[in-house]
Amino acid sequence: MMGHCELGISVQKALEEYFKDLDGQPPHAVYDMVLQCMEKPLLEYVMNRAGGNQSKAAEILGLNRNTLRKKLKQYDLQ
Repeated sequence: MMGHCELGISVQKALEEYFKDLDGQPPHAVYDMVLQCMEKPLLEYVMNRAGGNQSKAAEILGLNRNTLRKKLKQYDLQ
């Protein structure tokens, strides 16, 4: 199982590649970009793990069920 630290290292490596690929161009909205890149697959994975049960998925994620529903709608995952 991937630990929290390993996940952080993966994010750092991806950001290193992102900044390298910019080739001198200024970065823009990196925070939102990272959240969007990670949030959708996270939601998909946890919803699958929870067998589609939003209440269970919300508990796993530590989110309010209504917040989870809003995020699922945002990513068209309902």
